[in-house]
Amino acid sequence: MPSAYIEHVNITVSDIERSAALLERLMGWHIRWRGPSQLGGETIHVGGERDYIAVYTRGTPVAGRFAKGVPLNHVGLVVDDLDAAEAVVIEAGLVPFSHGDYEPGRRFYFFDWDGIEFEMVSYA
Repeated sequence: MPSAYIEHVNITVSDIERSAALLERLMGWHIRWRGPSQLGGETIHVGGERDYIAVYTRGTPVAGRFAKGVPLNHVGLVVDDLDAAEAVVIEAGLVPFSHGDYEPGRRFYFFDWDGIEFEMVSYA
């Protein structure tokens, strides 16, 4: 059977600089690449050596926030220090919610500025 992992997720955001900066602070990641998109607009790849999130903008403003669950429910990210991650989210002016502490780990959720939901999890 083949072995696999997710290399990247590509999301459309209204402000790629702001979203990239949040991911850098939240995850300890770096900008791996940035440049023009094949479809117009610009993309920044923010991640580690093996995986990343591509934040993309069409060059035209996103029309309002995305509706919850359209087209995805949330992006789950694992951190070693959940309290530090929550401080970054709050510092960015975003609101953590649905805190949970159950097997196999602690977690909370937040919506970014465009309505994209993230789940932050720690198994530490």
